[in-house]
Amino acid sequence: MTPPDEALLAALKAVLRPVARLLIARGVGLPAAVAALKEVMVEVAERDFRLDGRAPSDSRVSMLTGVHRKDVKAIRASGGPISTPTPRNLAATVVGRWLAGRDTTDAAGRPLPLPRAGQTGFDALVGSVSTDLRPRTVLDELLRLGLAELDEEDRVRLLADGYVPAGAGGEALGFLGHNCGDHLSAAVTNLLAEPGGRRHLERAVYYNGLAEADVDALEAEARTLSLATLRHLNGLAMERQDAAKPPDAPRERFRFGVFFWREAAAKRRDAP
Repeated sequence: MTPPDEALLAALKAVLRPVARLLIARGVGLPAAVAALKEVMVEVAERDFRLDGRAPSDSRVSMLTGVHRKDVKAIRASGGPISTPTPRNLAATVVGRWLAGRDTTDAAGRPLPLPRAGQTGFDALVGSVSTDLRPRTVLDELLRLGLAELDEEDRVRLLADGYVPAGAGGEALGFLGHNCGDHLSAAVTNLLAEPGGRRHLERAVYYNGLAEADVDALEAEARTLSLATLRHLNGLAMERQDAAKPPDAPRERFRFGVFFWREAAAKRRDAP
């Protein structure tokens, strides 16, 4: 067996530290985390490490992953992969369209208050996303989350720059998994890419030893720039999604995200 890659293990520890913090905070111990890791390794080995397009045997999966063969067999017999697609969040899609629509924003890109009815009203906006849910149901959810309010004219006002689920429940954890998962997918794909192969956008600016006030100013600027970028890409994506295309045209998804993290320099183990 190939000896462990020390640099890879060091990177893995850095990735796992915030995960460990979340697990401990939510009362999830090592046995449950190891069980989940086994399932993921079996799933990835079966999906991404096929020979001539054939699903690998239990023995090959065990050899690739180090998961015991009996565990591999039990995991594969338990059903489908654990990374099943989740249905899109209709409230989030409504907010995204609201922030990107030409009829629902002003010249500066700020969301306009929407009447309940009419061709450019809130009900029509929800209907452009889906007819499966009543507009009142979506409105109640936005009101519950504090993302919208009704004004004195019974118009719906959007109070947020985007859809952010409240608390740390299942919906917020879903965003965590998708956002961080796609970020890591881009980084890992770049690491494993052949010379000259396609590389995904994955960059960061990082400084150490700045004064707190300076980081405050940089964070404020980052929030302003990132919001403008997200709004711009949201509008472009909505235009292309709504444009007519051949029904058999290839389909892809994308995710673009930004983040800003700060902490005392002395807390970082790898800080110079």
